[in-house]
Amino acid sequence: MEAGGVADSFLSSACVLFTLGMFSTGLSDLRHMQRTRSVDNIQFLPFLTTDVNNLSWLSYGVLKGDGTLIIVNSVGAVLQTLYILVYLHYSPQKAKIVQTKSTQRLSFSLTIATLFCSASWSIYGFRLRDPYITVPNLPGILTSLIRLGLFCKYPPEQDRKYRLLQT
Repeated sequence: MEAGGVADSFLSSACVLFTLGMFSTGLSDLRHMQRTRSVDNIQFLPFLTTDVNNLSWLSYGVLKGDGTLIIVNSVGAVLQTLYILVYLHYSPQKAKIVQTKSTQRLSFSLTIATLFCSASWSIYGFRLRDPYITVPNLPGILTSLIRLGLFCKYPPEQDRKYRLLQT
C-alpha cells in the first residue's frame, strides 16, 4: 500500500472515530432526560441541526459512493433522531430562555469533539481535494474555537450553580 493510501486510510478512520465520539456526547443528555424525566438545561437545536446535517451528508455520501460518509452519517442520523424523540417526549409546554454569562449550558465535551471532528473532516476533504467536504466543516472549527474562548472567559468554577460532574 502506498504512503498516500495509508495516510488516507488513517485519516478516514480518524474521521469516523471523532465523528462517532461527537455523536455519542448526546448519550449523557439522553440518560439525564430519562433519569430526571425532563429536559432541564438541555438544548434542542444541536440535536436538530446535527440530524439535518447528518441526513445531508448521508445523501452526499450516497451520491459520491463514499463509504466513510455513509457509515458515520447513518449512525449519526439514527442517534440524533433518537435524541430528538426523547427530548420531545420529556419537553415541557413552555421553553425557558435564560441569558447568563455562564458556560453551564455549553457542553465542553461536545465542543472538543466537534473541534476534532470538524478538523479531521476538513483535512480528509483537503486530502481528497474535495471542497464539498472541506468547506462545510470549517465553521465547526471556528465555532468550536469560539466556544473554547467562552470556556476560558467564563470558566465553570466561576459559576456557582455549575457542577462539573452532575449526577
